Amino acid sequence: MAGANVVKCSIRCFCPSGAGSTRVRFCRIASAFLRRQHTKPMKDDNVQDIISSRQRKYFKEQEIRPLSDFLTDKFGRHHTYLRISLTEKCNLRCQYCMPEEGVELSPNSELLTTEEIVSLAKLFVREGVNKIRLTGGEPLVRKDIVELCEELGRIEGLETLAMTTNGITLARKLPQLKNAGLNLLNISLDTLVPQKFEFITRRKGWHKVMESIDSALELGYDPVKVNCVVMRGLNEDEVCNFVEMTQNKVIDVRFIEYMPFDGNKWNFKKFVPFSEMLESISQRWPNVEKVSDHPNDTSKAYKVPGFAGQFGFITSMSEHFCGSCNRLRITADGNLKVCLFGNSEVSLRDSLRAGTGEEELLEIIGAAVGRKKKQHAGMFNIAKQKNRPMILIGG
Repeated sequence: MAGANVVKCSIRCFCPSGAGSTRVRFCRIASAFLRRQHTKPMKDDNVQDIISSRQRKYFKEQEIRPLSDFLTDKFGRHHTYLRISLTEKCNLRCQYCMPEEGVELSPNSELLTTEEIVSLAKLFVREGVNKIRLTGGEPLVRKDIVELCEELGRIEGLETLAMTTNGITLARKLPQLKNAGLNLLNISLDTLVPQKFEFITRRKGWHKVMESIDSALELGYDPVKVNCVVMRGLNEDEVCNFVEMTQNKVIDVRFIEYMPFDGNKWNFKKFVPFSEMLESISQRWPNVEKVSDHPNDTSKAYKVPGFAGQFGFITSMSEHFCGSCNRLRITADGNLKVCLFGNSEVSLRDSLRAGTGEEELLEIIGAAVGRKKKQHAGMFNIAKQKNRPMILIGG
């Protein structure tokens, strides 16, 4: 084994010996071995290759990086996408995200510092994460957001730095953010009616969001992704209007099924499955086409022929995509969540502040990833279990 750092996954990859010291190589090999001793083994025919033929359509061989055992779960899912919540604060009060009375915020001393965020980001990228998304709360309420993006954008090996934002203050900050390295944008917008926007978000600001979408297009973001949570009796009648937006604008509208979280008063009567939304769209545009989905994408993509943009559906409830999940989340207070709908969390903040070394921290991360379940419990069970409000998880 001398001279090579063997990383175990569903395929075998080798890293040059220069990647770390002999001690580090030994620790990784030994820790991976010990972890496998306490993980129920899989039958070979049940394990999907991490690098499938479908993925090879999109990535050249030399672009595929070695896969870390710490970020690969017992079902063969390798986690290359990290979502980091930067704050619990938000300048809106969306009904599906938080209760009307708001939420109790963590003291500032319990939130991750900029240094801690960058340190964790570097660690995850070193282990194979190639995409980081900044969320909240509303990430743009963070005063050092531009400087933070600059630091994250300089991390070697990070290919995509994304952000999900409500767009209220985005337009004036976007030129700086783009220069800092922010190269992918999702803007939340649940209605095209200003008065309804105020009802859903309990705040004004619809015109500011529309301005932000146009500013992003002008600055060359291609596409600009627009997230729309669809709820029966509220905005399901606007689905076709959102699709119409894609006619002349290079935007990707993503219709999100209404999901249950603490404080959002979820009930099945408000739930609109993607099949119903697609049927409404197909009646308006019978020639609508299915678009090839990118590996690990959560959205089922469609397009009206001749339109500049496209649309898709995030079907977390009606047709889950747990089998291809490559996402991990870090909350603003430093907890690692391996599943959006799970209530199991591990504090990385406490480990960092206790002086835990990188190898031990990777063991903690690897143990959490190793416990990730095959799939979520289903919308009715999720609605019953205790979990954070979405605002405290990070959208």
